[in-house]
Amino acid sequence: MWTRRELKAKGKAAFKANYWRCVLVALILTLISGGVGAASGWHSSHSIQQQQEQQQEQIVTGEINGHEIVLSDGDDLNALLNELEQDPEVTGAVSFLLPIILGVLAVVFVVSFLLSILLLNPLIVGCKRFFAENSRSPAVLDEISYGFRSGYGRVVKTMLLTDVFLFLWTLLFIIPGIIKAYSYRMVPFILAEDPDISGREAINRSREMMDGNKWRSFVLDLSFILWILLSCITLGIVGVFYVFPYMSATEAELYHVLNNSEKPLLDDGYRFGF
Repeated sequence: MWTRRELKAKGKAAFKANYWRCVLVALILTLISGGVGAASGWHSSHSIQQQQEQQQEQIVTGEINGHEIVLSDGDDLNALLNELEQDPEVTGAVSFLLPIILGVLAVVFVVSFLLSILLLNPLIVGCKRFFAENSRSPAVLDEISYGFRSGYGRVVKTMLLTDVFLFLWTLLFIIPGIIKAYSYRMVPFILAEDPDISGREAINRSREMMDGNKWRSFVLDLSFILWILLSCITLGIVGVFYVFPYMSATEAELYHVLNNSEKPLLDDGYRFGF
């Protein structure tokens, strides 16, 4: 039997016993998953809003290709666009730039996709292995390269298969995608601990481990909500140096509990421990 408070206490102890390494690995893991962007989301959105306002001010009075533009709230923008569409220099520039822009976007997409499946996914497996090992004894940074050293092709194929499944489930609506994300949550840990397991077996094993435990895992994640808000308020500083490694270490403890238990996890109610 375990409680969320006990699980988080073990994760916190393991994290503090190897503090700086855990901070570094959690930072790498968070950057991969985009957590830092979420932590500073308010600041970014505020800056974007200011830039948009400045751009709007620049568009209100200006000149485009020799056409003087002075707009007010009551101006007909469609008329302005029609006038620009009839300008041969404007249409020529669009015809020339559009294929280039589309080509650049296609290249960026392909490079990002290959970078994700060939580099980032194996790195995620290595980071999960680091925290899984760190829960037993202080782990070394070399653990994060595990995904490249042991069964690299298997790791790439399995993580890609997992991503495809999640994408297809998400197409059915957001909620099924979230539920399946919890079902496949332990796949990186399983790959990090069993170098001989196949991709299909890893996914099935994760589903079995999370069967009956998805809601409890969600509540465990929800118990960090105030820490996440504090991280947002501090523009990610508290997150980098405390919250993210704390959460990653706790997730590793959850994996060990699930991996060693054949029954659904017992919960401690709906208290939110910190």
